[in-house]
Amino acid sequence: MSQKIVVRAVVTLLFAVCALVPTLAQMPNPYGLPISLENAKKAAAPALAEAAKNNWNMAVAIVDPSGNLVYYEKMDNTQLGSANVAIDKARSAALFKRPTKAFQDALAAGGDGLRILRIQGAVPVEGGIPLVADGKIVGAIGVSGGTSAQDGQCAKAGADTVK
Repeated sequence: MSQKIVVRAVVTLLFAVCALVPTLAQMPNPYGLPISLENAKKAAAPALAEAAKNNWNMAVAIVDPSGNLVYYEKMDNTQLGSANVAIDKARSAALFKRPTKAFQDALAAGGDGLRILRIQGAVPVEGGIPLVADGKIVGAIGVSGGTSAQDGQCAKAGADTVK
């Protein structure tokens, strides 16, 4: 009887790990030319508008595919620590070709997901999303200042405007 329980536990664990793999997988999109300053400002604007609409004080960073800062804006009264966090989230999303929420979810699952803590530059907090235009990653947006879900909501508002 105990052997059946162990087998079921192993099978359940394998299914859980297999379910996690797609969320950790990088986006298949190739990198493209860097986002322009004009388009970076256009991506930041809806993220900031979403934050203002909800009375959240946020910092927004837009980076190119290499993680270099293209545009940054911080709302008044945003906590000072959010400045670097927004940039780090954007860099993580660009360099690893996936939303930072994928790292957050992997870490929350525990087990092998704890390895995320050893990956240099991987930010395991929601709020960083790659920016895709014409099927290519042109950069990423990072937002910080609220809860991870609030940061993600604002980042999505900005990322959704890039075509």
